[in-house]
Amino acid sequence: MTLALRPAPRRLAHPPPKTALEARRVLVTLDAVGGVGRYAVDLARGLGDRGVDTLLLGFGPPPQPEFAAECRALPRAELAWSDAGLDWADDADAAAQTAALDAQISAWRPDLVHLNAPALAADLDTPVPVVAALHSCTATWWAAVKGTPLPPDWHARRDRVARGLARACRVVVPSAAFGAAARRVYGPLPHLRVVPNAAAARSGDNAGDPFVFAAARWWDEGKDAAALDAAAALCRWPVFMAGPLESPSGQRVALAHAHARGALPAAMVADTMARAAIFVSPSRYEPFGLAALEAATAGAALVLADIPTYREIWAGAAAFVPPGDAPALAAAVNALADDLALRRRLAARARSVAARYGVARQAEAIRAVHAEAMRET
Repeated sequence: MTLALRPAPRRLAHPPPKTALEARRVLVTLDAVGGVGRYAVDLARGLGDRGVDTLLLGFGPPPQPEFAAECRALPRAELAWSDAGLDWADDADAAAQTAALDAQISAWRPDLVHLNAPALAADLDTPVPVVAALHSCTATWWAAVKGTPLPPDWHARRDRVARGLARACRVVVPSAAFGAAARRVYGPLPHLRVVPNAAAARSGDNAGDPFVFAAARWWDEGKDAAALDAAAALCRWPVFMAGPLESPSGQRVALAHAHARGALPAAMVADTMARAAIFVSPSRYEPFGLAALEAATAGAALVLADIPTYREIWAGAAAFVPPGDAPALAAAVNALADDLALRRRLAARARSVAARYGVARQAEAIRAVHAEAMRET
């Protein structure tokens, strides 16, 4: 069953002609658990500015009212939500997800399908071109976080993602580092394209308030809440961690030293980033790291785990610490807290880097990938 939060318009019996290779109606999948929701909304907005209609089809837990309202406010987008569940959840129902997606394709009749969960393409039978955006996956997560062979009971999930990637006309990843990790798991992926994530530009100066801010799904072991919580005991400034501590399946992390803020509305997160002098991400696994980009856009100085993705994007514009090293993390925070000039210098560099990752540029790059996919059909 699919719950329509806003009815999708019917396709016109005689739609206006479209230019060759243009996708004028695009179905975009999303969820409301992590950064994919923000990516999908920004993409729909960018495509709408270019005359493209979008159906946002969500899977998993229903969105918060604020997020649903933001989707409804998009001038050329519609929102529908399926109760078929998340593709990566323990109770994932692949058949129900495929059926929900197929039903929306048949009813809404898009020119192209942009899947933010490649596994959804594994068993999809449609003549419509499919672009699969791989934002993360359990197999690359396991390699980065655990460093051991993937457990046998995760093989079916990995194989479904592999089939979805093979089914897609184009595969989009948000960084070259993550693309390399994906190829180590899934093979050559000859149709892979790197399109970095984006954040809207912000005006005004960062307030530089003396506190440290971090935002993530902290129940995810890859975000390394434990390292940041341990570092908080050694930091001279208070550390505030925004984001859920409990997963949809009940997995939970406890904090002893940092201040837990819970899942905050997007506007409150943005406001806090604009006030925090320092933003920290201790993640062992980040295919891109949208929160770091948003914090840099807001003018915060960055302290990041030294992982390939962050090096690719933020080399020379952030303080780097070894993953999992709580004392080193605290030392980097304290060094910035004690040195206003250094803090401002790093923040300015990060903001300059962030300016390269605008929403308009991302939309243009995705449109080019969509055109490639249309050309092959």
